[in-house]
Amino acid sequence: MKVHWLDRRKFLKCIVLASAALVAWHLITSTLGREGLKMKPNVFTKDGKALVSKVKYNGDLNGSIRRTVDLIGGFNKVVGKGDRILLKPNFNTGDPPPASSDPEFVRTIIELLYEHGAGEVVLGESSTLRLNTRDVLKETGMLRIAEEAGARVVVFNEGKWVKVRTLGRHMKSMHLAEEVFRADKIVYALCTKTHSMATFTGSLKLAVGMMRPMDRLGMHLWRLEEQIADLNTAVHPDLMIMDARKCFISGGPAHGEAREPGLILASGDRIALDVEALRVMKGYEGNTLEKDVWDFRQIRSAVELGLGVTGENEYKVLME
Repeated sequence: MKVHWLDRRKFLKCIVLASAALVAWHLITSTLGREGLKMKPNVFTKDGKALVSKVKYNGDLNGSIRRTVDLIGGFNKVVGKGDRILLKPNFNTGDPPPASSDPEFVRTIIELLYEHGAGEVVLGESSTLRLNTRDVLKETGMLRIAEEAGARVVVFNEGKWVKVRTLGRHMKSMHLAEEVFRADKIVYALCTKTHSMATFTGSLKLAVGMMRPMDRLGMHLWRLEEQIADLNTAVHPDLMIMDARKCFISGGPAHGEAREPGLILASGDRIALDVEALRVMKGYEGNTLEKDVWDFRQIRSAVELGLGVTGENEYKVLME
Protein backbone atom coordinates (compact mmCIF):
# COMPACT_ATOMS: atom_id res chain seq x y z
CA MET A 1 0.00 0.00 0.00
CA LYS A 2 2.87 2.32 0.72
CA VAL A 3 4.16 1.98 -2.83
CA HIS A 4 0.75 2.93 -4.22
CA TRP A 5 0.65 5.97 -1.91
CA LEU A 6 4.05 7.14 -3.12
CA ASP A 7 2.99 6.64 -6.74
CA ARG A 8 -0.16 8.65 -6.05
CA ARG A 9 1.88 11.43 -4.45
CA LYS A 10 4.14 11.58 -7.49
CA PHE A 11 1.13 11.67 -9.75
CA LEU A 12 -0.47 14.50 -7.79
CA LYS A 13 2.84 16.37 -7.80
CA CYS A 14 2.96 16.12 -11.59
CA ILE A 15 -0.59 17.45 -11.82
CA VAL A 16 0.27 20.38 -9.56
CA LEU A 17 3.44 21.20 -11.52
CA ALA A 18 1.61 21.00 -14.83
CA SER A 19 -1.16 23.24 -13.50
CA ALA A 20 1.38 25.74 -12.20
CA ALA A 21 3.14 25.77 -15.56
CA LEU A 22 -0.16 26.35 -17.33
CA VAL A 23 -1.02 29.25 -15.01
CA ALA A 24 2.46 30.73 -15.54
CA TRP A 25 2.03 30.36 -19.31
CA HIS A 26 -1.22 32.33 -19.23
CA LEU A 27 0.34 35.03 -17.06
CA ILE A 28 3.28 35.33 -19.45
CA THR A 29 1.09 35.56 -22.53
CA SER A 30 -1.48 37.91 -21.03
CA THR A 31 0.95 40.84 -21.05
CA LEU A 32 0.82 42.17 -24.57
CA GLY A 33 3.93 43.02 -26.56
CA ARG A 34 4.48 44.75 -29.87
CA GLU A 35 2.19 44.22 -32.83
CA GLY A 36 2.94 41.18 -34.99
CA LEU A 37 3.75 41.24 -38.68
CA LYS A 38 0.96 42.44 -40.95
CA MET A 39 -0.62 39.82 -43.16
CA LYS A 40 0.19 40.61 -46.78
CA PRO A 41 -2.01 39.79 -49.77
CA ASN A 42 -1.22 36.44 -51.33
CA VAL A 43 0.50 37.23 -54.64
CA PHE A 44 0.15 33.68 -55.91
CA THR A 45 -3.44 33.84 -57.13
CA LYS A 46 -5.36 33.68 -60.40
CA ASP A 47 -8.94 34.78 -61.07
CA GLY A 48 -9.40 35.46 -57.37
CA LYS A 49 -8.29 31.98 -56.29
CA ALA A 50 -5.19 30.96 -54.34
CA LEU A 51 -2.88 28.64 -56.23
CA VAL A 52 -1.24 25.43 -55.04
CA SER A 53 1.16 23.55 -57.31
CA LYS A 54 1.98 19.84 -57.16
CA VAL A 55 4.87 18.68 -59.30
CA LYS A 56 6.28 15.19 -59.63
CA TYR A 57 9.98 15.22 -58.70
CA ASN A 58 12.04 14.23 -61.76
CA GLY A 59 15.44 13.75 -60.11
CA ASP A 60 16.53 17.34 -60.78
CA LEU A 61 16.00 19.41 -57.62
CA ASN A 62 16.68 22.76 -59.27
CA GLY A 63 14.39 22.05 -62.18
CA SER A 64 11.62 20.53 -60.07
CA ILE A 65 11.54 23.30 -57.46
CA ARG A 66 11.78 25.97 -60.15
CA ARG A 67 8.87 24.43 -62.05
CA THR A 68 6.78 24.07 -58.89
CA VAL A 69 7.13 27.78 -58.13
CA ASP A 70 6.80 28.81 -61.79
CA LEU A 71 3.40 27.12 -61.95
CA ILE A 72 1.97 29.49 -59.33
CA GLY A 73 3.67 32.60 -60.75
CA GLY A 74 7.41 32.31 -60.19
CA PHE A 75 9.97 33.53 -57.68
CA ASN A 76 9.87 37.03 -59.13
CA LYS A 77 6.37 37.45 -57.71
CA VAL A 78 7.85 37.58 -54.22
CA VAL A 79 11.61 38.22 -54.47
CA GLY A 80 12.55 41.87 -54.93
CA LYS A 81 16.00 42.98 -55.97
CA GLY A 82 18.20 43.22 -52.90
CA ASP A 83 15.63 41.70 -50.52
CA ARG A 84 16.76 40.21 -47.23
CA ILE A 85 14.92 36.89 -47.15
CA LEU A 86 14.49 34.77 -44.05
CA LEU A 87 14.41 31.11 -45.06
CA LYS A 88 12.95 28.82 -42.40
CA PRO A 89 13.58 25.07 -42.81
CA ASN A 90 12.54 22.30 -40.42
CA PHE A 91 15.37 21.07 -38.21
CA ASN A 92 13.40 20.42 -35.07
CA THR A 93 15.76 17.46 -34.79
CA GLY A 94 18.56 16.08 -36.94
CA ASP A 95 16.66 12.97 -37.98
CA PRO A 96 16.66 12.19 -41.72
CA PRO A 97 13.88 13.39 -44.05
CA PRO A 98 10.94 13.59 -43.80
CA ALA A 99 11.53 14.17 -40.08
CA SER A 100 13.77 17.11 -40.98
CA SER A 101 14.54 19.13 -44.09
CA ASP A 102 16.81 17.71 -46.77
CA PRO A 103 19.84 20.04 -46.79
CA GLU A 104 20.15 19.75 -50.57
CA PHE A 105 16.50 20.78 -50.97
CA VAL A 106 17.20 23.84 -48.82
CA ARG A 107 20.44 24.58 -50.72
CA THR A 108 18.53 24.63 -53.99
CA ILE A 109 16.00 27.12 -52.62
CA ILE A 110 18.83 29.38 -51.42
CA GLU A 111 20.43 29.30 -54.86
CA LEU A 112 17.12 30.05 -56.60
CA LEU A 113 16.41 32.98 -54.27
CA TYR A 114 19.78 34.50 -55.09
CA GLU A 115 19.27 33.82 -58.79
CA HIS A 116 16.05 35.83 -58.67
CA GLY A 117 17.61 38.87 -57.04
CA ALA A 118 17.77 38.33 -53.27
CA GLY A 119 20.38 40.51 -51.61
CA GLU A 120 20.82 38.23 -48.59
CA VAL A 121 19.32 34.90 -47.63
CA VAL A 122 19.25 34.25 -43.89
CA LEU A 123 18.65 30.67 -42.82
CA GLY A 124 17.07 30.82 -39.38
CA GLU A 125 16.28 27.92 -37.09
CA SER A 126 15.59 26.78 -33.53
CA SER A 127 15.48 23.06 -32.76
CA THR A 128 13.54 21.27 -30.05
CA LEU A 129 14.36 22.26 -26.47
CA ARG A 130 16.47 19.20 -25.68
CA LEU A 131 18.86 19.77 -28.60
CA ASN A 132 21.47 22.38 -29.46
CA THR A 133 20.37 23.96 -32.74
CA ARG A 134 23.87 24.75 -33.98
CA ASP A 135 24.93 21.16 -33.33
CA VAL A 136 21.90 19.88 -35.26
CA LEU A 137 22.74 22.10 -38.23
CA LYS A 138 26.36 20.93 -38.14
CA GLU A 139 25.56 17.23 -37.82
CA THR A 140 23.05 17.29 -40.69
CA GLY A 141 25.45 19.22 -42.91
CA MET A 142 22.97 22.09 -43.19
CA LEU A 143 25.33 24.65 -41.66
CA ARG A 144 28.10 23.91 -44.16
CA ILE A 145 25.73 23.60 -47.12
CA ALA A 146 23.91 26.85 -46.32
CA GLU A 147 27.18 28.76 -46.04
CA GLU A 148 28.45 27.21 -49.29
CA ALA A 149 25.29 28.48 -50.98
CA GLY A 150 25.92 31.98 -49.62
CA ALA A 151 23.34 32.08 -46.83
CA ARG A 152 23.95 33.60 -43.42
CA VAL A 153 22.96 31.12 -40.73
CA VAL A 154 21.17 32.45 -37.64
CA VAL A 155 20.41 30.28 -34.63
CA PHE A 156 17.40 31.98 -33.09
CA ASN A 157 18.33 30.81 -29.58
CA GLU A 158 21.61 32.76 -29.79
CA GLY A 159 19.87 36.04 -30.58
CA LYS A 160 17.22 38.31 -29.10
CA TRP A 161 13.52 37.64 -28.69
CA VAL A 162 10.77 40.17 -29.31
CA LYS A 163 7.50 40.01 -27.39
CA VAL A 164 4.61 40.07 -29.83
CA ARG A 165 0.86 40.11 -29.39
CA THR A 166 -1.35 37.89 -31.51
CA LEU A 167 -4.90 38.22 -32.77
CA GLY A 168 -5.68 34.76 -31.46
CA ARG A 169 -8.10 33.48 -28.85
CA HIS A 170 -5.92 31.19 -26.75
CA MET A 171 -2.41 32.60 -27.14
CA LYS A 172 -2.48 36.35 -26.59
CA SER A 173 1.25 37.00 -26.91
CA MET A 174 4.59 35.22 -27.24
CA HIS A 175 8.21 35.93 -28.18
CA LEU A 176 9.47 35.68 -31.74
CA ALA A 177 13.06 35.71 -32.96
CA GLU A 178 14.22 39.26 -33.70
CA GLU A 179 15.41 38.14 -37.14
CA VAL A 180 11.77 37.68 -38.19
CA PHE A 181 11.29 41.45 -38.06
CA ARG A 182 14.47 42.22 -40.00
CA ALA A 183 13.45 40.28 -43.09
CA ASP A 184 11.85 41.81 -46.17
CA LYS A 185 10.31 38.46 -47.07
CA ILE A 186 9.85 35.08 -45.37
CA VAL A 187 10.10 31.79 -47.26
CA TYR A 188 9.44 28.34 -45.79
CA ALA A 189 11.18 25.09 -46.78
CA LEU A 190 8.69 22.54 -45.47
CA CYS A 191 8.53 18.84 -44.65
CA THR A 192 5.39 16.73 -44.99
CA LYS A 193 4.61 14.65 -41.92
CA THR A 194 2.23 13.60 -39.22
CA HIS A 195 2.86 14.78 -35.66
CA SER A 196 2.03 12.87 -32.47
CA MET A 197 0.84 15.97 -30.60
CA ALA A 198 -0.22 18.44 -33.30
CA THR A 199 -1.64 15.81 -35.72
CA PHE A 200 0.44 17.09 -38.64
CA THR A 201 3.31 19.43 -39.47
CA GLY A 202 2.98 21.75 -42.44
CA SER A 203 3.21 25.47 -43.02
CA LEU A 204 1.14 26.49 -40.00
CA LYS A 205 3.17 24.38 -37.57
CA LEU A 206 6.55 25.55 -38.93
CA ALA A 207 6.14 28.97 -37.31
CA VAL A 208 6.53 27.33 -33.88
CA GLY A 209 10.26 27.09 -34.64
CA MET A 210 10.46 30.89 -34.60
CA MET A 211 9.24 31.10 -30.99
CA ARG A 212 11.22 31.38 -27.78
CA PRO A 213 11.78 27.86 -26.37
CA MET A 214 9.98 28.59 -23.08
CA ASP A 215 6.94 29.80 -24.98
CA ARG A 216 6.99 26.66 -27.12
CA LEU A 217 7.02 24.51 -24.00
CA GLY A 218 4.02 26.37 -22.58
CA MET A 219 1.86 26.06 -25.68
CA HIS A 220 2.18 22.26 -25.65
CA LEU A 221 0.29 22.11 -22.35
CA TRP A 222 -3.09 23.26 -23.65
CA ARG A 223 -4.89 23.55 -27.00
CA LEU A 224 -1.71 23.14 -29.03
CA GLU A 225 -3.37 23.07 -32.44
CA GLU A 226 -5.50 26.13 -31.74
CA GLN A 227 -2.46 28.01 -30.44
CA ILE A 228 -0.52 27.13 -33.60
CA ALA A 229 -3.23 28.99 -35.52
CA ASP A 230 -3.09 31.88 -33.02
CA LEU A 231 0.67 32.16 -33.54
CA ASN A 232 0.13 32.47 -37.28
CA THR A 233 -1.76 35.73 -36.83
CA ALA A 234 1.58 37.33 -35.94
CA VAL A 235 3.96 35.87 -38.56
CA HIS A 236 3.18 35.50 -42.25
CA PRO A 237 5.31 33.70 -44.87
CA ASP A 238 5.35 35.04 -48.40
CA LEU A 239 6.12 31.74 -50.15
CA MET A 240 6.10 28.13 -48.98
CA ILE A 241 7.84 25.27 -50.79
CA MET A 242 7.06 21.80 -49.48
CA ASP A 243 9.22 18.71 -49.90
CA ALA A 244 6.78 15.83 -50.25
CA ARG A 245 9.16 13.46 -51.95
CA LYS A 246 8.84 11.57 -48.67
CA CYS A 247 6.24 11.91 -45.92
CA PHE A 248 5.17 10.37 -42.63
CA ILE A 249 1.67 8.91 -42.55
CA SER A 250 1.82 8.08 -38.83
CA GLY A 251 4.04 8.95 -35.89
CA GLY A 252 6.24 12.00 -36.12
CA PRO A 253 7.71 14.45 -35.64
CA ALA A 254 11.10 12.68 -35.37
CA HIS A 255 10.18 9.11 -36.28
CA GLY A 256 7.28 7.68 -38.20
CA GLU A 257 5.97 5.41 -40.92
CA ALA A 258 7.29 6.82 -44.18
CA ARG A 259 5.99 6.79 -47.73
CA GLU A 260 7.35 8.34 -50.93
CA PRO A 261 4.82 10.47 -52.85
CA GLY A 262 7.66 11.94 -54.94
CA LEU A 263 6.05 15.40 -55.00
CA ILE A 264 7.03 19.03 -54.45
CA LEU A 265 4.31 21.56 -53.59
CA ALA A 266 4.25 25.35 -53.43
CA SER A 267 1.77 28.07 -52.50
CA GLY A 268 1.33 31.46 -50.91
CA ASP A 269 -1.63 30.26 -48.84
CA ARG A 270 -0.93 28.30 -45.66
CA ILE A 271 -4.34 26.70 -45.35
CA ALA A 272 -4.60 25.60 -48.98
CA LEU A 273 -1.10 24.13 -48.89
CA ASP A 274 -1.65 22.26 -45.62
CA VAL A 275 -4.98 20.90 -46.85
CA GLU A 276 -3.31 19.53 -49.98
CA ALA A 277 -0.44 18.08 -47.93
CA LEU A 278 -3.01 16.34 -45.73
CA ARG A 279 -4.63 14.89 -48.84
CA VAL A 280 -1.25 13.49 -49.92
CA MET A 281 -0.68 11.80 -46.55
CA LYS A 282 -4.28 10.59 -46.29
CA GLY A 283 -3.90 8.90 -49.67
CA TYR A 284 -1.88 6.09 -48.11
CA GLU A 285 -3.42 3.11 -46.37
CA GLY A 286 -2.54 2.95 -42.69
CA ASN A 287 -2.43 6.73 -42.16
CA THR A 288 -3.58 8.09 -38.80
CA LEU A 289 -5.32 11.15 -40.25
CA GLU A 290 -8.90 10.00 -39.78
CA LYS A 291 -10.81 13.28 -40.04
CA ASP A 292 -11.88 15.22 -43.09
CA VAL A 293 -9.05 17.62 -43.99
CA TRP A 294 -11.15 20.66 -43.06
CA ASP A 295 -11.97 19.26 -39.61
CA PHE A 296 -8.45 19.19 -38.19
CA ARG A 297 -8.16 21.78 -35.43
CA GLN A 298 -5.15 23.54 -36.97
CA ILE A 299 -7.07 24.02 -40.22
CA ARG A 300 -10.41 24.87 -38.62
CA SER A 301 -8.83 27.43 -36.28
CA ALA A 302 -6.78 28.98 -39.08
CA VAL A 303 -9.93 29.36 -41.19
CA GLU A 304 -11.77 31.00 -38.29
CA LEU A 305 -8.88 33.46 -37.85
CA GLY A 306 -8.90 34.43 -41.53
CA LEU A 307 -5.42 33.09 -42.32
CA GLY A 308 -6.24 31.90 -45.83
CA VAL A 309 -8.82 30.10 -47.90
CA THR A 310 -11.99 28.86 -46.23
CA GLY A 311 -12.96 26.06 -48.61
CA GLU A 312 -12.30 24.07 -51.78
CA ASN A 313 -13.85 26.70 -54.04
CA GLU A 314 -11.30 29.35 -53.02
CA TYR A 315 -8.16 27.72 -54.40
CA LYS A 316 -6.96 25.85 -57.46
CA VAL A 317 -4.46 23.01 -57.68
CA LEU A 318 -2.04 23.01 -60.61
CA MET A 319 -0.42 19.63 -61.28
CA GLU A 320 2.35 18.27 -63.49
